[in-house]
Amino acid sequence: TFRTIATYCREIGLDYLTVYAFSTENWKRPPEEVEAIMDLLARYLQEAIETMARDNVRLKFLGDMTPLRPDLRALIDETNRISAGLDGCQANICLNYGGRDEIVHAVSELVRLGETDINEDTIAAHLYTAGIPDPDLIIRPSGELRLSNFLLWQCAYSEFYFTNVLWPDFSKEELHRAIAAYQQRDRRYGGVKK
Repeated sequence: TFRTIATYCREIGLDYLTVYAFSTENWKRPPEEVEAIMDLLARYLQEAIETMARDNVRLKFLGDMTPLRPDLRALIDETNRISAGLDGCQANICLNYGGRDEIVHAVSELVRLGETDINEDTIAAHLYTAGIPDPDLIIRPSGELRLSNFLLWQCAYSEFYFTNVLWPDFSKEELHRAIAAYQQRDRRYGGVKK
């Protein structure tokens, strides 16, 4: 599903797609489930390495990669190397990611650097998403009506689309429905309609 949607985003001219693959809280799941998820990720990364250049889809991982297995970190390093030479749609994969953790990480880094002028710009520059535009649209599949600690800083002015479709069943058609709903929104960013 991720590969299909990421490739399709490139085809229709979307510059960025961000998906939640594994949260900081997901480590609380049963060990065999975590291991199965990591094995799936390794398989996907091996496939991605073979197709990224052909599909012109860049991968960027957001989150703390240090707790991951060495083989996964090596595969991520390889996708980063390949992505550096591509200019197509950027698919961001939130892995060992939590919105609160990201903010704590950014502020901790600022303190470590001795930064005394801590403001929105300096925090944003130290987030995992530094240099990536805030999302215009956040699609929440699975019928859940919560963010689940996803891009908390970045979603301040995002539009939301909720769907009962489960992620494994998410299709190009569902993406079109989300985009059509987004196109009907009146985005004022706190201002008044002109």
